[in-house]
Amino acid sequence: MEMISFADFLKVELRVGRVVSAEPFPQARKPAYILHVDFGPELGVRKSSAQITVHYRPEDLVGRLVVGVVNLPPKQIGPLMSECLVTGFHDADGAVALCVPDRDVPLGTRLL
Repeated sequence: MEMISFADFLKVELRVGRVVSAEPFPQARKPAYILHVDFGPELGVRKSSAQITVHYRPEDLVGRLVVGVVNLPPKQIGPLMSECLVTGFHDADGAVALCVPDRDVPLGTRLL
């Protein structure tokens, strides 16, 4: 594991957002959804591709809080320009479980 400084950690903008829409992403190489995540008035709604189809259905994602990295450059994923990275953890089988706050917090709140 490479050690980083606290200053390096502070460069990563991890923010809370709320999923406002989720839909299948059939053009993705691996099963995925297209998420639209609202990060509050300062950052607005951003799109992301998320390979979370094992544990979640699109209709269950809408309204959920998620943690996303919002200061990565946009990335082209097939026909989608991803504007943030929604975070998660691989379970024992390799499927992704979302990283989420356990309480309601204001949209756009930064993880420190």
